[in-house]
Amino acid sequence: MDKSKKEPYQIQKIDSCNCGHEHHQEHPTEEHSHSKNSCNSNGVKFTCLIEHLGCANCAAKMERRINDLPEVNAATLTFATKQLRVIITPEAARNETALIEKFQDICSSIESEVIVSKQQTSQKGKKILQINKEHSLEKNRFSEQQLDLISIIIGIILFAIGEILENADIKVSLLPSVIFIIAYLILGGQILFTALKNLIKGQVFDENFLMSIATLGAFAIGNFPEAVGVMLFYRIGEYFEEVAVSRSRSQIMDTVDLRPEVVTLVIGKDTKTIAAEDAQPNDILLVRPGDRIPLDGIIIDGESRLDTSPITGEPVPVKASIGDSVTSGCINTSGQLKIRVEKSLENSMVTRILDSVENAAASKPKIDRFITRFSRIYTPFVVIVALSTALIPSLFTGNWHQWIYTALTFLVISCPCALVLSVPLAFFSGIGAGSKKGILFKGGVSIEALNNISTVILDKTGTITKGNFVVQEIISFHNYTQEDILRLCASCEQHSTHPIGVSISAAAHEKGLVLENPSSIKEIAGHGIQATLSCGEILVGNKKLMKKFHIDLSNCKEIIYGSEIFAALNGTFIGFLLISDTVKPEAANAISILKKYHMKTAMLTGDTQESAKTVANKTGIDEIYAKLLPEEKLTKLQEIRVNNGAVMFVGDGINDAPVLAGADVGAAMGSGADAAIEAADIVFMTSNMQAIPDSIRIAKSTTRIAWQNVVFALVIKAFVMLLGLVGHASMWMAVFADSGVAMLCVLNSIRILYKKN
Repeated sequence: MDKSKKEPYQIQKIDSCNCGHEHHQEHPTEEHSHSKNSCNSNGVKFTCLIEHLGCANCAAKMERRINDLPEVNAATLTFATKQLRVIITPEAARNETALIEKFQDICSSIESEVIVSKQQTSQKGKKILQINKEHSLEKNRFSEQQLDLISIIIGIILFAIGEILENADIKVSLLPSVIFIIAYLILGGQILFTALKNLIKGQVFDENFLMSIATLGAFAIGNFPEAVGVMLFYRIGEYFEEVAVSRSRSQIMDTVDLRPEVVTLVIGKDTKTIAAEDAQPNDILLVRPGDRIPLDGIIIDGESRLDTSPITGEPVPVKASIGDSVTSGCINTSGQLKIRVEKSLENSMVTRILDSVENAAASKPKIDRFITRFSRIYTPFVVIVALSTALIPSLFTGNWHQWIYTALTFLVISCPCALVLSVPLAFFSGIGAGSKKGILFKGGVSIEALNNISTVILDKTGTITKGNFVVQEIISFHNYTQEDILRLCASCEQHSTHPIGVSISAAAHEKGLVLENPSSIKEIAGHGIQATLSCGEILVGNKKLMKKFHIDLSNCKEIIYGSEIFAALNGTFIGFLLISDTVKPEAANAISILKKYHMKTAMLTGDTQESAKTVANKTGIDEIYAKLLPEEKLTKLQEIRVNNGAVMFVGDGINDAPVLAGADVGAAMGSGADAAIEAADIVFMTSNMQAIPDSIRIAKSTTRIAWQNVVFALVIKAFVMLLGLVGHASMWMAVFADSGVAMLCVLNSIRILYKKN
């Protein structure tokens, strides 16, 4: 997005702020002062790519320590995208390389395999996954996941052999133990080594150390098979968790990253394939049937139908021909096109959508921040409980074996990875599900806020209505037919550029009427048109025009909705046209769905009370506020909030920027303009009102799934601990409560991507 083109009235939202405050206005200077990680967006911004990041809890530790650096104003590390977004001081920006080295030292001290590098423009979206894969293939003949799978298979074979030998009547009793030790070293050697390195660096309560202590403790009390089995189960759980996270990340990024790798450049009569980022404005590109529109541009040759669903969610292809603007990401379904590039890859819609999703992933909702804080307390608490369980009951009962074993099960479930991973992944999945429908959430905060909305407030023109004028009704008198009235009016208005005149001409063309060119025509400003046709002098215009020429309108019925265009021929009133904006066909259904969510609806418009009432009757909107000036809309919104609670405002994103910014949740309807993206919390890339209940449904599902993960993880862990205290839990169950629960939470998180309406 080109920040230099922002409109002067825009109020910029700060996506990276994690303070928990609503940012619908600029930050006050005194009332809103707190930690640097919250709202200080002053400084130089850039993004780092964190490769080989394997643990969500470790990612949270890295983020905290990077935020502690004096050179850093704010930092957010998003496990779902493996991106570190930082805002640093101008002084630190002079030596960016040295600062990135500090980031590397911090991250390596927590996870030694991690590589930190500054992200380039091409290193976005699904390309992150490709780059990670390329690095792995360069370093190893086999990928890391393949090596993990091989060691697990070997471990399973050795574990099975050891179990068979131990249960068989074999005199050489040391053989099973030797096999178990070899199996353990194959399965857990890397974990032991990592735990030792982290222990030297002061990382005591990390997952590797806790797992090592638990399994070595099992060896110490003579449970060789259980030690190996638990490590095996743990490795299997970690493997499937990693695969699930990787695939979910890939699926989400594949959904939102629509940028092309290459484009076909037209040079005279020849074509040349070049990298998409090398294409510049005014270049001519060839787009074949079945290809995506690579960059925003204008068609200069060809005609086709475009599938806009990847951008807007609209299922019906639209016709496109010479002179039409085309948006990158849409699919060319039929004819071959040549387009003139208007925006480079960096500024095209596909990149702006990807940036919006990545920014949204870095904006943490309250539940995510709560879980991050909770995890810092949870692990030490469970470790203390484990230590107490090992010592206190043993001193009274003397049964050290049982209580030490119970304490070891507590250590296994003391890692909070399932919690720290599943909540942000659930919100990231919600953001991805929204983008599939052309709904851009600006962050987890926006999704979370939608759950508290009590009233949806809508602008009328362009939101509930199509924003176009259409001839709705024709009334005729004195033996004139409706076609006669329309033909006479259209003959006078056929060269008009006014929206009402254009709608009259369009209605005549639809009916195939033959129009006459007036022999003379005079436009009377603010009144209408006086023209001469073969049938005589005709007047076409409003009531003021009729009064000016003393035309009797006593036969005219009272109009309750729309604009009337009167027609008089040779001084006699012969009929009128009723012209009004068209209510969107899906509007009534969208409003009814909102009511099923127990939400009130209201409409703010500058139009007349009669017009607003007619639209409300057609759609089922509860409250109407008409004849409002732009500044009065914001005042009325604040009144509704006081009376009803949190509000969502849906407008066009340009004219209603102050109201969008003033709402608890602001949504821009049917606009990809910079003003809309800046002012709103949510951007609907489609003009279809169905996007409003869709966004609320996704938000509710996302938040519900996030809480399901939290409750499920905590309940299972607490249940296993309780079973352990009464002597019925095993370390196998504890591993399930850790890695197994984490994997199930990941799978539950991505469920929203496939959830139907």
